[in-house]
Amino acid sequence: MSLGSYLIYFLLLMIIPLVAQAKVKSTYSKYSKKSTSSGMSGADVARKILDDNGLHDVQIGMVKGTLTDHYDPRKKQLNLSEDIYHGRSMASSAVAAHEVGHAIQDQEDYAFLRFRSALVPVANFGSNVSMFLIIAGMLMGATNMLLLGIIFFAAAVLFQLVTLPVEFDASNRAMTQMISTGVIRNNEERETKKVLNAAAMTYVAAALVAVMELLRFILIYAANRE
Repeated sequence: MSLGSYLIYFLLLMIIPLVAQAKVKSTYSKYSKKSTSSGMSGADVARKILDDNGLHDVQIGMVKGTLTDHYDPRKKQLNLSEDIYHGRSMASSAVAAHEVGHAIQDQEDYAFLRFRSALVPVANFGSNVSMFLIIAGMLMGATNMLLLGIIFFAAAVLFQLVTLPVEFDASNRAMTQMISTGVIRNNEERETKKVLNAAAMTYVAAALVAVMELLRFILIYAANRE
């Protein structure tokens, strides 16, 4: 690759996630100012959907930060950021319902969620050591070390790819549950969908960047083999 091609490539690596994050922030900001017709808080929405699905044992907690919401399958606990927990907006309802979607996946033993959970230690290890091996292999001209680094990096990329169906499925479940429980009405569905889609784009962007990097490393390895 020429110097110009490298510059374009690295600009894309920086721009893609930034655009996705900006989209999430702008969408969240817009719909955090719009209330749902039900007037329920994020915590209320989460509790109702959980109870309607028989998940009475799942606790709802509050965590610091913005959009730090997540479901912990080990503790069977739904953690909502303060704004989502107390908020009575479309954004709060959508984010809370999305996280409940993960709890429902856990209850139903959703295959991709189980696969992603199994990949966590491998992906973490791969993320920590892959770049060291790849850079060291390139500098030393050690193709075997470079290949090993690429294999570890591929495990981290696989985790990113498996995350996509998990997140999209959780969003689909969230929409279904919000409609069936009356959290949103027909005229609110399209706007709620925008919140869920914007959040999903961050995962798409992360996966795209990871795949681009993996392909670049594979090309470098192929060139060093010649």
